[in-house]
Amino acid sequence: MTDNLFSGDDLEIRPAVASDADDIFDLITHLAWSTGHPEVVTSQAADFLAMGFEEPPAFYALIAERDGQPIGLSLFFYTFSSWRGERGVYLQDLVVTDSERGSGLGRRLIAETARRASLDGATHLRLSVATDNPHAMGFYEEVGLSPADEERLFEADGPAFARLARIE
Repeated sequence: MTDNLFSGDDLEIRPAVASDADDIFDLITHLAWSTGHPEVVTSQAADFLAMGFEEPPAFYALIAERDGQPIGLSLFFYTFSSWRGERGVYLQDLVVTDSERGSGLGRRLIAETARRASLDGATHLRLSVATDNPHAMGFYEEVGLSPADEERLFEADGPAFARLARIE
């Protein structure tokens, strides 16, 4: 696979490399601010460097740039569906800077994520959306994703996760 997944109209979408860790962090911070939840970001650029660019990587990322400036991000990882017996891809974060909203960049990032994942054997893409973000829900439906109403996301973090981890 080439390094440059998409190029044209002064837009480039390419796989992230270790030197992109600061830009990835900045884009994640932008996402948190734009959704009104800046307090949820406790990560640092060093976390993205360590977790995404050492073996095995915890995630993969695509960076969108216009004139060399980062304007978008798809951060994803591979999953396995035991019911399907197939590899999937989970789109953890999709970020499009304010200046690029409505430009089609979000659609391009999702398409490039799906294309790359399909080349790696994935047959489906999943993501979750905050319940207080109807704009994003509408966008994902327009792109062709549909809500999985038969499932509900559960999580344990912080002290709850620590308690679970001590179960013997």
